Amino acid sequence: MQGFKEFILKGNLVELAVAFIMATAFAAVVTAFTDMLMGFIGKAGGQPDFSSLELADVNIGIFINSVITFLIIAAVVYFFVVTPYTKAKERFFAEPTPEDEKTEDVVLLEEIRNLLAARGGQA
Repeated sequence: MQGFKEFILKGNLVELAVAFIMATAFAAVVTAFTDMLMGFIGKAGGQPDFSSLELADVNIGIFINSVITFLIIAAVVYFFVVTPYTKAKERFFAEPTPEDEKTEDVVLLEEIRNLLAARGGQA
C-alpha cells in the first residue's frame, strides 16, 4: 500500500491528470474552431468539406481535409499556447545571470579576497 501511495503522490500523477483533462477540453475548443474556419473556407471556395473530391478516380479530399485541419490546429496551438507560454516563461523565469550562478565556494573566496584587501589597506 505504501508503494502505491508514493506512486500517486510522488510521480506527478496529479499534474499529468490535470494536463490530460485540460488537453481534452482544449481539443474540443480547437475542433470547434477548425470546423468554424472550414465553414469560412467553404464560403470562399464553395465547399467546406473536400472529402468527396476525386482526382483520377482517387479520393484525395480526405487528405486535403486532414492537411487543412492539421494546419489550423498547429496554428492555434502555436499562437495560443506556445507563444504565450514562451513569453511568460521569459518574463517570470528569466535565465539566471552569472552573478546568480555563483557557487558557495566562489562566494567564500570572494569574501576572503575582500577581507584580505581590507586588511591590506589598514596595514
